[in-house]
Amino acid sequence: MKGLVIVMVVLAMVQIMAEPTRAITCGQVDACLVPCMSYLVGGGNPQPACCDGVKNLKGMASTTADKRAACTCVKAAANRYPNIKDDVAQALPAKCGVQMDIPVSKTTNCDAIN
Repeated sequence: MKGLVIVMVVLAMVQIMAEPTRAITCGQVDACLVPCMSYLVGGGNPQPACCDGVKNLKGMASTTADKRAACTCVKAAANRYPNIKDDVAQALPAKCGVQMDIPVSKTTNCDAIN
């Protein structure tokens, strides 16, 4: 698990440095949500670092295009990890006290986000 976290963070950093003017990237989204993996798989309460990531994600996704891009990244990440519990993922923003315009789900229609 630690190895996956390190790889995700390094990839996110490389992607950010390589494309600084582009809209929100999946590397950025993944980096925000990596601290949430134990919560997304096991439930309970998210760690403070997870909630910080959720807050950062909300701050990065300010335009409709960014929200849709972030949604697509979240959906793709959720589908890569079959052990993520969809109901737990959907509850993540509320558990962190964050009002999100980006649903955290495997089944979201990202094109419907405004």
